Amino acid sequence: MWQVIAADVIIVGAGPTGLMLACELRLAGVRPLVLERQSQPLEIPKANGLGGQILELLRYRGLLDRFEAACTEPSHPAPRYPFGGVHVDFSPLPEPPLRGLTLPQAHLERLLDERARELGAQVSRGQEIVGVSQNGTTVTAEVHGPDGPYQVTARYLVGCDGGRSRIRDAAGIPFPGTTYPEVNRLGQVTLADSVTRLGNGDLDVPGLGKVRAGSFTRTDRGVFGFGWLTSEVLMVSTTEDEACAVDDGVPMTLTELQDSIRRVLGASFPLGEPRRLSRYQFQARQADQYRDGRILLAGDAAHLFPATGVGLNAGMLDTVNLAWKLAADIHGWAPAGLLDTYHRERHFAGARTLLHTQAQVALRRGLDQAAEALREIFLELVADEQPLRRIGALIAGKDIRYPTLNTNQHPLTGTFAPDLTLHTDQGTTSVAELMHNARPVLLDLADRPDLRETAREWQPRVDIHTAKTDYRPADAILIRPDAHIAWAATTDEPADTAAPALREALSYWFGTPPTVTAHDVDY
Repeated sequence: MWQVIAADVIIVGAGPTGLMLACELRLAGVRPLVLERQSQPLEIPKANGLGGQILELLRYRGLLDRFEAACTEPSHPAPRYPFGGVHVDFSPLPEPPLRGLTLPQAHLERLLDERARELGAQVSRGQEIVGVSQNGTTVTAEVHGPDGPYQVTARYLVGCDGGRSRIRDAAGIPFPGTTYPEVNRLGQVTLADSVTRLGNGDLDVPGLGKVRAGSFTRTDRGVFGFGWLTSEVLMVSTTEDEACAVDDGVPMTLTELQDSIRRVLGASFPLGEPRRLSRYQFQARQADQYRDGRILLAGDAAHLFPATGVGLNAGMLDTVNLAWKLAADIHGWAPAGLLDTYHRERHFAGARTLLHTQAQVALRRGLDQAAEALREIFLELVADEQPLRRIGALIAGKDIRYPTLNTNQHPLTGTFAPDLTLHTDQGTTSVAELMHNARPVLLDLADRPDLRETAREWQPRVDIHTAKTDYRPADAILIRPDAHIAWAATTDEPADTAAPALREALSYWFGTPPTVTAHDVDY
């Protein structure tokens, strides 16, 4: 007879998505069990860093400093960013909309694993899921581990097991989309002795001549590009169409990268010592549903994008949206339909990311004069400030506004809460500091006792804070645990409209008022 283990949530996959979900669930008081098929963390290079909106979320959780400390350099603005085979120049903006963290995926996973275990999550490796079943109250996973087979039962199971997700397949969730023939090879390498760096950062390469930094060289065989990561390390890349799919589980060699460069350029490009090498193939896919009963999907199991720099951002943000909703259901106070909002909101966000990454495919794949004209027109458009800001927010995932309850909502509703500086009787704090514990917050910015009294019924489920701010975008804002705004009161909105609207939002997101009450917290 198989041993049966119980957990609140089974997480399949110990990549960044699965480990971030474990951290968020522990903050919400839920017991996750992370099951990973690999017996040891993989050292095969994948993502080279982290960027976009997830960096703000990590700051709101009080983790960004810790992650920056593990990097060779702190998070930094991205003055130039590759987009569809061209570079978008954000340097004219006083505040570039994109920031990056140079943190290889293996290091990121170690940090998240440490954090999850600190919070009390159980992470078990060398565990292969061989079967999944569910009923109206539980889901059961059949597992083969080093000590033999066993079963795990839980309230929910979340597949964070990547683009080839066994969980998605077991649930029968369609994963439509396109696999492009492009194979992309990336290398972080030192400068070869035979190559000369010019004063402007360009290179003088024997047999090739001058090669411009930060540009892409297109031939009828593919695309080559390079840029400087540091004063000593280059990032070089190639893109080629290949008839067969690649296995990204097989490590890439320096010889493979050099051979690819030779095919694309028709000449050798000497490379120094490799620091990191990786290879991948672009896909554009999105699961039809992120939920089937008690089985849910997040990260690459739910979506794959045909561009770099966005997958980790989207996947980790999936988990922040999902965790508190799972916890609400497990703790018994979730209103009807709350868990379904996970699919509605994150499928919407995934589709938005798919939109701009597929647009990048159209920009980069063409080699004729019409394609060159398209790229030239695009660069002219993003030379202006407003479209430049817009494309930056789109890449970073900062332009997401989740669907709202009705069309008359405050413009802030559904957006990521701005990090306001808050002045209180105890000193100065911020919205980011209030979100460290992933708790819902009603933030009263206009000393509105009517709104605090309305929210008091939902204590201790919702924290109530009173503060002043230099710029008051609303009289009050109701912030969900994922730092998105559930409701906001317009400036000087009358009590007879603001209080009922707040009550509606509290009921919609946080269920019926608990029977236990507590004093509000005046900050």
